[in-house]
Amino acid sequence: MSAPDPTAALAHNLAQNLRFVRERRGLTQQQLARLCGVPRSTVANLETGAANPTLSVLGRLAQALQLSLEELLTAPRAPCQLFPRGTLPVRERAGGLARVHKLLPHPIPGMEIDRVVLAPGGRLPGVPHRPGTHEYLCCEQGRLRLHVAGERFDLAAGDVAAFPGDQAHSYHNPGASPAIGFSVVVLAPLPPGSG
Repeated sequence: MSAPDPTAALAHNLAQNLRFVRERRGLTQQQLARLCGVPRSTVANLETGAANPTLSVLGRLAQALQLSLEELLTAPRAPCQLFPRGTLPVRERAGGLARVHKLLPHPIPGMEIDRVVLAPGGRLPGVPHRPGTHEYLCCEQGRLRLHVAGERFDLAAGDVAAFPGDQAHSYHNPGASPAIGFSVVVLAPLPPGSG
């Protein structure tokens, strides 16, 4: 029994994604073709899954629609997906005193969002990111102490701290009960030619 042809699945995904995005944006096939600099028949063939586009055509489509190649070629997702408790990754850190719950089931380039649960007395060192990265810490429950570049900030429930993510930093729970916070990291883009 032979393995399924991956190009057939990619052509099907491209056809569905292209038609969906084009119609959502109110574009005709002719208008999209003009934006991409390709014949209308190319767009029509892509939307039926009958075409085998070059990388150049895929790149033009992605640029015209302001999508990544991944968004054009991956299987379409349902408008809403439920991820029950325990189905997203959780990492134990700091000798078990910290649990970091991933909150983004689908990757968003340049962004990380985590739910951090710190046991009483728990300390979680942060990893400095590339220059230009912004980081945000929101205290949801308990108290969190943030150390950034030699300064200390005490957060209570509802407080948010914004700081440069390329600085040395750590989170600490000085309280007697668990503390919960949300960490949002907006990564600086990579310099051209380094990717």
